[in-house]
Amino acid sequence: MTIQAIWEQLCVNVRSTTWQEWGSTGMQIASVWYAKKNNLLVYPTGIIGVLLAAWLYYFVARPPLYADAILNLYYFIMSIYGWRTWLQKKNNAYVFPISWCNKQEWQWGILLFLCSWWMIWWMLVKLTNSNTPLLDSLVSSTAVTAMWWMAKRKMENWLAWIVSNVVAIPLNFYKGFVLFTLMYVLFLILAIAGYKEWKEKI
Repeated sequence: MTIQAIWEQLCVNVRSTTWQEWGSTGMQIASVWYAKKNNLLVYPTGIIGVLLAAWLYYFVARPPLYADAILNLYYFIMSIYGWRTWLQKKNNAYVFPISWCNKQEWQWGILLFLCSWWMIWWMLVKLTNSNTPLLDSLVSSTAVTAMWWMAKRKMENWLAWIVSNVVAIPLNFYKGFVLFTLMYVLFLILAIAGYKEWKEKI
């Protein structure tokens, strides 16, 4: 595909972008920005964004991005959980401050990634008409792990988000979600910045 063709496709997609995609994009960008700042507002803004995204991935994409739709429902559940854990304090200090994973947390994270990647890939291949099962499941499984680590304020969450965003960028462009494509480019930049900013706070 030439640069000219990519630009023309981008213009066509922008003109056909729905309000749900605009709204989801805005809320998710705000959520990642707040995550970078270690601000509790990461969760309420994220909840709105992921619910809109789940609707788009399931009801608008053709064929649907099943794993991404389910992933955004997982985001919703983990956002409720993360919101609760981020609020927890003991002796005026956060129960879950920014920190690196210990050996056990790292191992559980890798196991969660591998199991969710295999399970999501298998479901996409066996139970859906997805034409991008490998990449769709990779985006989802890295994000599943990232969301779990983020709920515990673990530095590794940013590394998992970086991998997820790198894969999500071409996948969303291929599916015609131009705003989501640009959003994931911005997410990649923010994930790198978030990693650096959190690292300075340890």
